[in-house]
Amino acid sequence: MQGNRGSQQNHGPPRHPGPADQKKPGGSNTNGQHPEHNEQSNPNEALTLDLQNFRKPGEKAYTQRSRLFVGNLPTGVTEQEVEKLFSKYGKASEIFINKDRGFGFIRLETRIIAEIARAELDDTPFRGRQVRVRFATHGAALSVKNLPEFISNELLEEAFSVFGQIERAIVIVDDRGRPTGKGIVEYTSKPAARKALDKCADGAFLLTAFPRPVTVEPMDQFDEDEGLPEKIVNKNQQYHKEREQPPRFAQPGSFEYEYAMRWKALMEMEKQQYEMVDRNMKEAQEKLEAEMEAARHEHQVMLMRQDLLRRQEELRRMEELHNQEVQKRKQAELRQEEERRRREEEMRMRNEEMMKRQQEGFRGNFPENREQDIRMHMAGHGMPMNRNSLGGNAGPAGNPSMSAENPPLMPGPGNNNMPGGGQGGFPRGLPGPGDYGPNKQRRF
Repeated sequence: MQGNRGSQQNHGPPRHPGPADQKKPGGSNTNGQHPEHNEQSNPNEALTLDLQNFRKPGEKAYTQRSRLFVGNLPTGVTEQEVEKLFSKYGKASEIFINKDRGFGFIRLETRIIAEIARAELDDTPFRGRQVRVRFATHGAALSVKNLPEFISNELLEEAFSVFGQIERAIVIVDDRGRPTGKGIVEYTSKPAARKALDKCADGAFLLTAFPRPVTVEPMDQFDEDEGLPEKIVNKNQQYHKEREQPPRFAQPGSFEYEYAMRWKALMEMEKQQYEMVDRNMKEAQEKLEAEMEAARHEHQVMLMRQDLLRRQEELRRMEELHNQEVQKRKQAELRQEEERRRREEEMRMRNEEMMKRQQEGFRGNFPENREQDIRMHMAGHGMPMNRNSLGGNAGPAGNPSMSAENPPLMPGPGNNNMPGGGQGGFPRGLPGPGDYGPNKQRRF
């Protein structure tokens, strides 16, 4: 039974060696033995990470959230040495080293990879010092308050992207997924965050139809993962004074109990004051919302009235334009009618003038033609004729005795050349005035 005691000591889960068990600064392990020559000096050098498994779909790479602070670095350390220390966690996009003060910054690809690097490298030995690895402060992160109820991550990012490029925009919700009215917006640069702060402070930035502006402030950043370990507490004189008494409950009737109860009463009054302020603020918000709804209704009625007046004015203006167009059309028709009448009057007067000229020309030639016809008629009956008997002009004034007789124009009865057996050329008798009208043609 005693021979099995050695084997019974190994029962239980295996113990993983920690950083102190792996290697000491003096070069020996926990058993005081020197390590073999083939042992790795850095335990992370033999390990590799499949970085594809630590990337979320759609996650942006190399953001401020994956930026680490590396402190307590040895003097004279170079960027190449720090990059080699973090080589297991992929390629870094930013490395800054302050050699004089012994700290630096490094930015890895994703937040998850940075968390793994922080967990594995924090408080590990590096060239004789225990390095400190923490997440760096995000200098371009903003806290957004008074968010409306129906704001999503996408709408929050879209709204604040007008001030600059955004790395992340998150609406904070409670444990049931209900929005709390608060959000976080992280920019890629500080100038963009400063621009958003100034613009939202000077104006009223609205995200929805609800006219309540959002409040933008620099985000207070806290370390809720690691907290304050005992090893980094500043152990000064006040520390030792405070640590004289262990944690305990104050005994009733003692000095500690009396002032402890007074402190509790003060804190209770503070809590009640905060609750009263919250109630007053809630009542004021409800009152303002009711006033806003009433004012919005009046505003909508006023807008509808203005729109109605505008439409009436537009209708009146359209009617005036229509009347002016109708008046112009009537005036144009009147001018056309006057022009038509004027042309018809000119045409009528021109026709009358032409008819008058034709009649005057015919009357001027009518006595001569009639005289010739009468001569022919009289010659056919053997009657002597002179120009005076036909109404012609008298002879010359100096020769009153001069005979005006003319020889007969046509042969006598014995002439058979004329139709009618010498009866003259007027079988119907002498022509009258009706035979010489404007539309009449001579029938002989």
